[in-house]
Amino acid sequence: MTIRYQREGTTGYLLIDRADRRNAITLEMWQAIPSLLDEVEAEEGISVLVVKSVDDGYFSAGADIRELLANKDDDDWRAANHAAISETQHRLERCPLPTVAFIDGDCIGGGCGLALACDIRVATPRARFGITPAKLGIVYPFHDIKLLIELVGPGQAKRLLYTGDLIDVAEARDIGLIEIIASSPDALERAISKASGSSNRVMKALMRRILDGQVAEDAKTQAMFADGFRSADFLEGAQAFIEKRAPDFS
Repeated sequence: MTIRYQREGTTGYLLIDRADRRNAITLEMWQAIPSLLDEVEAEEGISVLVVKSVDDGYFSAGADIRELLANKDDDDWRAANHAAISETQHRLERCPLPTVAFIDGDCIGGGCGLALACDIRVATPRARFGITPAKLGIVYPFHDIKLLIELVGPGQAKRLLYTGDLIDVAEARDIGLIEIIASSPDALERAISKASGSSNRVMKALMRRILDGQVAEDAKTQAMFADGFRSADFLEGAQAFIEKRAPDFS
């Protein structure tokens, strides 16, 4: 399997495993991801989903260019590829769990798109980032451009897209493309896993509404806020605060 789901404790991993092509993503891989996300979302007790490479030294070289070239004149294939990329990005962006992309080495093009669709990006000091369709004569997908603009703003998004230049991890953090520079995502995973899963799921749903354009409170968002006070996690969290101990949200 070139991409698969694996669980370790309360963390789920979406693992990219195509070392011979530096994790270049094929149509088959794009099509597999929504079903893997179905598995993740059906699991009990998962606190966070981490998207990462099985091998060190690279996250993903992006789309499989040889496959794109071989199918450039096949309208049905190109439509299927576009649909698969779109579905994967929308599903990953809207996964109810907190999601983390862990990036070691190159994160290019479509691989960068996967990272953009996650909630938080952790990258090692040797990570590099580039969005390179302008160097190939193709176009980055609408949804991925939207995610990029949300993270870095229109000016930096235009620079990255128009030039296709690679940037290092320090610059990526400076412009908001990533959040954390670290040798592993373990500390972030532990911090998220210790927090209330129900709180995080609801707050992610509220943030999604804001990012999708909602600007004012409505009955649904009011209910989402109010329901928190009736949850078992609130009872445990408040009691732990009073007793001056760490909460156990298991």
